[in-house]
Amino acid sequence: MQAETPELPLVVIAGRPNVGKSTLFNAITGSRRAIVGDEPGITRDRINGRATHRGREFRITDTGGIVVDDSAFIPTQILKQARVAFDEAAAIVYVIDGRTEITAADRDLLRMLRSEGKAVTLAVNKIDAPSRESLLGDFYELGISDIFAVSAEHKLGIRELLDHITERFPAKEVPPETLTPDQLAAGDAAVELVAPKRPIRVAIIGRPNVGKSTLLNALTGEERAIVSPIAGTTRDAVDEMVTHQGQEYRFIDTAGIRRKGKTHLMAEKLSVVMARKHMELADVVILVLDAEEGIVGSDATIAGYAHEEGKALIVVVNKWDAYKGTGKRQFERDLRDELKFLDYAPVIVISALKNTGVQRIYPAIQRVYQSASKRIGTGELNRFASFLNIRETNRIYYMTQVAIRPPTFVLFVDKARELHFSTERYVVNQLRESFGFEGTPIRVKVRAKRGKKPD
Repeated sequence: MQAETPELPLVVIAGRPNVGKSTLFNAITGSRRAIVGDEPGITRDRINGRATHRGREFRITDTGGIVVDDSAFIPTQILKQARVAFDEAAAIVYVIDGRTEITAADRDLLRMLRSEGKAVTLAVNKIDAPSRESLLGDFYELGISDIFAVSAEHKLGIRELLDHITERFPAKEVPPETLTPDQLAAGDAAVELVAPKRPIRVAIIGRPNVGKSTLLNALTGEERAIVSPIAGTTRDAVDEMVTHQGQEYRFIDTAGIRRKGKTHLMAEKLSVVMARKHMELADVVILVLDAEEGIVGSDATIAGYAHEEGKALIVVVNKWDAYKGTGKRQFERDLRDELKFLDYAPVIVISALKNTGVQRIYPAIQRVYQSASKRIGTGELNRFASFLNIRETNRIYYMTQVAIRPPTFVLFVDKARELHFSTERYVVNQLRESFGFEGTPIRVKVRAKRGKKPD
């Protein structure tokens, strides 16, 4: 007699009307099962689907917009349908609109969800711009510790949300042929397989002719990119998949970035624009410098692009076999002096042509990627904040991390004002000392606690 297959765990999406529940359902399932529109109350019946995240398969249900105290027929039936799903739920995702104030209806619904006795995770939706990330802190007033900023429409933050929700679900490998075309097209925003893991996207950037293509060839072990002594040989971004110790990497060799005034041909202008675009989409950036030429002004400019984008970064000093100057320590000291804002980035000295030192790049990519993806719990951050000595504020109420890649933190204080650069640097240095964050920029923002007037 064949053993009965255990039922997959159920995740239920709940929330008030028009907060983006159906959009989130579609993003997670990689389908368009749920109708999405601006009119509140479009979804009324329960809509069911299946999804897989990191090999953990689960069922998911989209419920209609719930208004707890509405006695009209349709809202009453929606609530009745939702309660059927809650009875079976392994986890409830409470979706709330991050652009609006917390209302009494939000609190009433949360109170009802908690009464179900199930794990409730808060997804603050419509956080689709860095300027809105700081809004997340206000929602800690609801008393939920598991809060995630997402943009269901733009598929942002969904991976981190699913990491948390599914961490206790049973895992198994899912054959790619069992996935729908929509799920495969949705990529890592909707579906992640256990084997292989999602590739880490690594952009190789730098001035023309510093050896970026030679480095790509050394990393891949084959002549993947055209190499020549002529600056600007690479115009199209050349990418290559590499598997190293079980982890996949997608290396992108970009065109050499010049200053605008130094770029004349249209093809060159477009290649530089695309190089910056690939850098924006990367998880990790490798900045390649030429040891023979030393650090020049455009190196700092290019490094600044990656720093401003908040990218995890590694500095690779190439052509060391041809270097005739002082030793490595002095070179690195000079480099740190010239690129002071990259004090967090590891420096690796190599010769891509002779393939020396190249293998040290892989563990460095892993370290900086993990640092950039690190989340610190609010409780731990509040203990950390209690030891901060910031004289600019009268009182720090609490501190929270609102984003990763780069790690972004918000201090909630009684008087919001721009942090002086020395104070910001102090907070960032304390964060690094306490929690690491090698190879990644850190963003620190200040907000007045709700109800306090900012200066």
